[in-house]
Parts: sequence; structure tokens; C-alpha cells
Amino acid sequence: MGLRAFAPGRVNLIGDHTDYMGGLVLPMAIGLGTEVTGDRGGNWVMLGSDRFEGVAEIPLGGVEDPMAVEPPWARYVAAVVDEIDPDDGLVGMVQSTLPAGSGLASSAALQVVVATALGADLDDPRAVAEACQRAEQRATGVPVGIMDQLVSLAAVEGSVLRIDCDSLTLDHIPFPADAEIVVLHSGEHRELTGSAYAERRAQCEAAEQIVGRLRDASPVDVEAIEDPVLRRRARHVTTENRRVDALASALAKDQLAYAGELLVASHASLRDDFEVSTPMLDQLVGTVRGVPGVYGARVTGAGFGGCVVALCKPKTRINGPVVWRGRPARGAALLST
Repeated sequence: MGLRAFAPGRVNLIGDHTDYMGGLVLPMAIGLGTEVTGDRGGNWVMLGSDRFEGVAEIPLGGVEDPMAVEPPWARYVAAVVDEIDPDDGLVGMVQSTLPAGSGLASSAALQVVVATALGADLDDPRAVAEACQRAEQRATGVPVGIMDQLVSLAAVEGSVLRIDCDSLTLDHIPFPADAEIVVLHSGEHRELTGSAYAERRAQCEAAEQIVGRLRDASPVDVEAIEDPVLRRRARHVTTENRRVDALASALAKDQLAYAGELLVASHASLRDDFEVSTPMLDQLVGTVRGVPGVYGARVTGAGFGGCVVALCKPKTRINGPVVWRGRPARGAALLST
């Protein structure tokens, strides 16, 4: 087939549940992703999938309610078609090496690769990411942030991406040559739809009604919040933003032991203050941390299951459910037309 487009998944090294509050994140693209092959033309976008049953059949101009589209995976396609509003349709196949429900942004990769295949302007990754973010929110009803879509589009090989989710400022931080990332699956399938994700966001927004923007709040401001749940949620967001910049600096200076300590502190905050970890994730993090050559580990993504990310010395042997290992990969691309 004539057209081939690719979008990677991502692992977030640190900065979870900060993006939708206009905070800081530090993700990287991984060497797993989603590909679309096909031919442009016609008045429909028609895609099959190597992983999911059914066919996405979406007319140009989109549909009134993407959440009503069947099969369920086609809802993402429908919303992207509506947001991108392409001049020509597409007939093709979707193939992916990303495990679904793993916290590695498989849904964002699908949105980004469809947008790429439909001719979205990759020279303006912020605008495309915003369109894909809106598409996911419309397809799922979940108020997701912009991190996943933006790193899938803007990642540079060999660097992690510091994103200010307020200004959408992007900084590429070189990843140390003497380190690698290992991603392991907890065995717990994760779906944001039906999870407490929206509840956590609402709690953070309630805390902001008390102390103002969390990215600007001081520790004194946060500790003055009377409601203990809102106080814990706010404490995670404010401390996690600081850890993002601390980790970016540690990686740039090759301070890997300190970087590992920051990952461990982030996991503790997600477990205790934000309460999005699980006993299985906690056990896996503890096991991985005990492996010689591992600097640190934490749950990655929104939590509620999914994966653990570990910062390691190269070729560290970890016996467990390794999904991927390596260094930061590149972002989305139209590989042939």
C-alpha cells in the first residue's frame, strides 16, 4: 500500500497527574507503537485492526457523537476524523506493538497515527496534539491531559521531553549514555474509562479553589487545606512538579543514583497521596528496586494498573514481565506516501 504512518507509545519517567493541572511532565517515546498502512482517497475513513474486531467506517465530516460509534476502538478514529477534518478519506489497516491497557499511551498513539495518516501538519505538533487530546476526551468522556499526544508527536530520539503543560513549552533533555529504561507490566489491565481518574482530577480542581493554581502553591499553602483528601491530592501535584525539574537536571548531569531516588519518591507519592497505585504495582516496584543495577522504579502513567518503569544500568538483567527496554525513541512520522 502507498501510505505508511507511525506513532510511538510513551513511558512517563516522572510527572503523573500533573499534566491536566497545567503542570510539568517528563515522558519519552519508546520503540513500540502503532502503524497505519493504506491509501488516501474517497469520502470515508475505513480501517481494520490487527488487534481488535470490527471495522472503523467513518464518513468525512465526522460523526455527531463519537462515543456512540461501534466497534469501541473506532470511537478514537471517529473523533480524530472530526477534529482533523481531512480533504480525502483513507482505506487501510492499523497494526500495533503496544499492549493495550498497559499505561503506555496506546490510545494516544492510535489518535496520533490516524491524524498523521490523514495529513495533519507534523511541523505544528502542539496544534495536532491539542486536536488529538480533544478527540480522546470526546471518544471516552475522560478529561485526559495533553502529555501522551504531545510526546508521541514531538519526541526526539535520544532525549526525554520536558513539557510545561500550561505553556506547552518543550525542552529536549539528553538521556545519559550509561543508562537505559526498562518497562515491566504488572499484569493488571488498566482502563481510564470507569476508573477514578476523573475523580482525582475533580479533587485537584477542588483544591485549586482553595489555594489557587497548584503549580504555584507553596508547601505551606497545601498543608493549610483542611480536607485531608484534598490536601493529599494537592501535595502530590505540587511535589511532583518539583520532582520533574529535579529529574531533568539529574539526567542532564548524569546523576543516576539521585535520579533513581526521585523515581522512588514519586512512586511513594502516587501510592500514598494520590492513591492510584495497587498492591501488585507496589510489589513489582519493590522487587525491581532490589535488582542490582536498578537505580529506581515507579508506577508509570495514570496508575490503577498497567506498567512500572525502571531506570537501570545498561543490560541490567531483570527477571519479570519486561514489555520493552531501551533508550528514548523518535516521534510520529509519515514514512511513505
